[in-house]
Amino acid sequence: MSQKVTVKVDSRALALTNLNKVLYPDAAFTKAEVIDYYTRISPALVPHLRGRPLTVKRYPNGVGGMFFFEKNAPAHTPDWVRTVNLPAPGSTKDREEIDFAVVDDLPTLVYYANLAALEIHVPMWRVAEDGEPLAPDTLVFDLDPGAPATIVECCRVAVLLRDALAADGLEGYPKTSGNKGMQVYVPWDRGPGTSDYAKRLARSLEDRHPFVTSVMAKKERPGKVFIDWSQNNPAKTTVAPYSLRANRIPTVSTPLRWEEVEACAAPDELVFTSADVLARFSEHGDLFMPPGA
Repeated sequence: MSQKVTVKVDSRALALTNLNKVLYPDAAFTKAEVIDYYTRISPALVPHLRGRPLTVKRYPNGVGGMFFFEKNAPAHTPDWVRTVNLPAPGSTKDREEIDFAVVDDLPTLVYYANLAALEIHVPMWRVAEDGEPLAPDTLVFDLDPGAPATIVECCRVAVLLRDALAADGLEGYPKTSGNKGMQVYVPWDRGPGTSDYAKRLARSLEDRHPFVTSVMAKKERPGKVFIDWSQNNPAKTTVAPYSLRANRIPTVSTPLRWEEVEACAAPDELVFTSADVLARFSEHGDLFMPPGA
C-alpha cells in the first residue's frame, strides 16, 4: 500500500509518496532523504536550472533497479509546473515536439524528487518567457578520464583549460561530474558558436599535451583525458551542478574551488556526498558560476 503525505511547499500542495523507500541501498538513503537534500540545496540549485528545459533520469526502484530518461513532462504533471513545447530532433519515440518541464521554483524541484528523478540534466541554453529558445549562455568542457587516468589527471587538464580560457578573456568554473570525471563551465555572451570554439580549444590542447585527446573513439582514450567539446550541441544536456548521481552512494556533481582542483592528488579527495555538499554550501555558499552570467 502506497504511503502518501500531503505537504505544502511554498504555496503549492504536493502529495509525497513512499517516503521510506530506500533508493540508495548501500547508504540506506531513502526517498525522504532525496527530497530533503534537494529542498535544502535548492537555493543554490534552482537558479542554475531556471529557464532550462529539463531532462531527468528516474530510478523508481532505486539505483540498483531499472531507470529511464524522461524529457516529456508526465501526463500527471500539475498545471502550475512550467512547461515549454520545443522541437525534439532525434527523439527515441519519434516525437516532433516535446513538452519539457522547466524547474523555476522549489515546488517543481520537489515534485520531480518525489518521482525519484535522482539525476537532473539541462542544456547550455535557456528559454525566454514566451518559451522561445535563446542563444547559449554557457559553454561546457566535459573531462572524461580513460583508465588508468582518473579525476587527478582531469584536474591537470582543467587547469590548462582555465588558463587558455583566461587568455581569451573567459572564466572557467569547475565541478565534479559526481562520477569519475569533471566539467569546466564558462559563462558565454558571444552568441552562437560555442561548439566550434570548444572544439578549437580542445584540439589546441590535444596538439600540445600528449595526455589530452579531443577524439571520442575509445581506442584513443586509455591513459588520457578526453575533452568532450560536443556537449555544446544544443540537443545535448549535461548533469546540473548539485544534482545527485545514481551511484552506490548518493554522490553529487559538486562545484569546486580552483585551489581544490590544483591540489588534487587522489581521486577520493573529490568525491562528495549529499551531506558533504550541504556542509560545503553552508560554509562557502554557491561556488558555481553566477546564474545568468
